[in-house]
Amino acid sequence: MRKVSLFCTKCGKAFPVDSSNFRCDICNEPLELELVTKGKIREGNILRQSILERYADFFPFKDLNEDISLHEGFTPLIKSKVVSELLDFKSIYFKNEGENPTWAYKDRGTIVALQHALKLGYNKVGTVSCGNMAVSVAAYGSRAGLKTFIFLKENMPDEKLGPVAIYNPISVKVQGFYGDLYDKSLEIGKKNDIYFLNSDIPFRVEGSKTISFEICEQLDFAVPDYIVMPSGSGGNFRGVEKGFRELKNCGLIDKIPKIICVQAAGCSPVYNAFKNNEETIKRVQEAETIALAIANPFPPSGNQVLRRLKENGGTCVAVADELIVEAQRLLALEGIFVQPSSAAPLAAIKKLKEENYLTGNEKIACILTAGGLKVPSALAKHKFQTYDCELENLDQFIKTNFLN
Repeated sequence: MRKVSLFCTKCGKAFPVDSSNFRCDICNEPLELELVTKGKIREGNILRQSILERYADFFPFKDLNEDISLHEGFTPLIKSKVVSELLDFKSIYFKNEGENPTWAYKDRGTIVALQHALKLGYNKVGTVSCGNMAVSVAAYGSRAGLKTFIFLKENMPDEKLGPVAIYNPISVKVQGFYGDLYDKSLEIGKKNDIYFLNSDIPFRVEGSKTISFEICEQLDFAVPDYIVMPSGSGGNFRGVEKGFRELKNCGLIDKIPKIICVQAAGCSPVYNAFKNNEETIKRVQEAETIALAIANPFPPSGNQVLRRLKENGGTCVAVADELIVEAQRLLALEGIFVQPSSAAPLAAIKKLKEENYLTGNEKIACILTAGGLKVPSALAKHKFQTYDCELENLDQFIKTNFLN
């Protein structure tokens, strides 16, 4: 790998890049790769490129293992027509990360972190997850032929367990407080030579940068005024925000968009601290929300999200479940079906417009982190209209009820 360093996001202590150190040994805050200041986007056909090839200047790898790629990334950026008119916005875009190989943005971080793990000689990987990341690591671990450990919540529903188990990892439902499992997994990893691709480890954050790169390319580098994204652990927020800073450092864009961090009202540790102008988050004791993918009661990157959010000049907002369900329905009017957590950004836009934080004249890009089939049980929150009719009466039924 190239000669770069990892730095503590709080105290700035440097660590070697060829180690699996993920937290600072002084303040226990997350580590991050140093900022890229020189680089460009490679030309070429994205149908034949990987995100690691196209954005190679922004990663420290000298060579790549392309055999483990599932062609992650390069997801569509869809301009809203229906929703923007309904909510009286001039320009809303939806970055649909549900079109990644395992239907979530997690694949971007998994492929980058897996490259790092393989370069360090690991043959065992793992993760702590209640859904999207578990599926991603299980899939990529299977493709790479690695022994893969998935630590799950003890009450993991079958609808979320099946898509993990199909890849045949070592799946363990762990009893106890889920918020403590992150640190425990890193401890187990160090003792047993398992590289844990957890939510906010440095190279997973690096993978999330590619969302920023693609948005800029798709908009011909006319940067949005706001990026709106859901946040649980905080790793994706850190990556997207870092990506825009690196593009500006390299002279590829002339401004950094403000970031709107969205949490569920039933589990909002970052929002609580932001609202109270605090420097550190506090653990949420009882999380209750339909948006389970972002319901992290004690996010490992929560403090760094607070620091970057204040530096960025954006804001944090918490949205209630009923607003999330409504936003999921509105996105369906655009032909986009997402899981509840992914609908939270649109719910936040609507709320911030009503509170006059947004005027409607802004250019906004919402990051929709995962597809709707991830949480089919959420459909029970909606009221659907269906009809019954006998075959011989179908023609008359349609004419009488819907065509007159």
